[in-house]
Amino acid sequence: MSEETKNGLEAVEASQEEMEQIVSLKKGDTVKGTIVKIEDNQAYVSIGYKYDGVIPIRELSSVHLDSIADAVQVGQEVETKVVSIDDEKERLVLSKRAIDSENAWDELQARLDSQETFEVTVADVVKGGLVVDVGLRGFIPASMVERHFVEDFSDYKGRTLRVKVKEMDKENNKVILSQKDVLDEEFETNKQQVMAQLQEGQVIEGTVQRLTQFGAFVDVGGVDGLVHVSEISWSHVDKPADVLSEGDKVKVKVLKVDPEKGKISLSIKAALPGPWDSASEQFHIGDIVSGEVKRLVNFGAFVEIAPGVEGLVHISQISHKHIGTPFEVLKEGQTVQVKILDLSADEKRASLSIKETEEAPAPAPRSEKPSKGSSVRKEDLGDNPNVSLSNQGLSITLGERFGDKLSKLK
Repeated sequence: MSEETKNGLEAVEASQEEMEQIVSLKKGDTVKGTIVKIEDNQAYVSIGYKYDGVIPIRELSSVHLDSIADAVQVGQEVETKVVSIDDEKERLVLSKRAIDSENAWDELQARLDSQETFEVTVADVVKGGLVVDVGLRGFIPASMVERHFVEDFSDYKGRTLRVKVKEMDKENNKVILSQKDVLDEEFETNKQQVMAQLQEGQVIEGTVQRLTQFGAFVDVGGVDGLVHVSEISWSHVDKPADVLSEGDKVKVKVLKVDPEKGKISLSIKAALPGPWDSASEQFHIGDIVSGEVKRLVNFGAFVEIAPGVEGLVHISQISHKHIGTPFEVLKEGQTVQVKILDLSADEKRASLSIKETEEAPAPAPRSEKPSKGSSVRKEDLGDNPNVSLSNQGLSITLGERFGDKLSKLK
């Protein structure tokens, strides 16, 4: 055999071997390959066929993609399904989305059954919630994203969230996910741990999370406790927002822990020195100080001379002139000067006086006695027979009063 013939036979054998290595394809086949190029919103895949297949961007994912690079990279191995094949035009269209979707249902069902927590990346923000890629289109309703209300989700795109499968409907191609369920579960676990560690009477630091008309909710380690408005300050507080702001760091005293109801009662004022603790050092008997009329009652007025330190001004100590009720001369909220008559910090009691801070009025002039010869009206004297009217004035004597009776005894 000539050398030329021998070489020809070897070439034919090599060509036949190459042909045998080329895969045979038909529509619907599942094939694996490697991304070799990304161009014109298409990913080119080498699958061992006589030409490369392409994955259009719409066949890459079940969710909207801004760029193919968001889903695949060159060199990545992928499993795809043949969508169409045209050898004449050397056009082979593949779908990664179809394979991912088929595989996802079984995986998601298993996660639903086990209540597994897993991570997803937010692919898009739409009306009513968030869209994620879980091998198919997954949806997180707005109410299932966080434990708190979120007004604007625009910055959630690209975020990684931890979710659980909430609901599945393969027939309608619907998958509902929830991050709120994960957060609620973690919150309850942490809440029980924190409540088990809290002791009544304990003083700890917390952060004001939320303000309402009736109080402030304070975070004490991932769990909120309520500081009722009456426990915010030793002085009266109308609205918590008047003295507190969200984010404020405060010291609180644990008043009560109720694990069954999941409630924690806290007090800010109880964690502070009581107002009466320093009252005996701040005030002394005889001092004249300013105060605010806090309450008026029939028997007097309660005046606050320092936050949380109130004393009573008895009605007899309000004014030098006679008054029927304190309401005649005082009103709540009025600022007055008071003198401290008595003070007992142990009993939390103070006696105060307003009138002793004021100068007593001059006594009224005394009326003069009637002069001799002055006229007195008979009606002013009544019918007393022992009272004589004469130019000598008025005279009433025992003899005149009892004379008749004495004469009868003789």
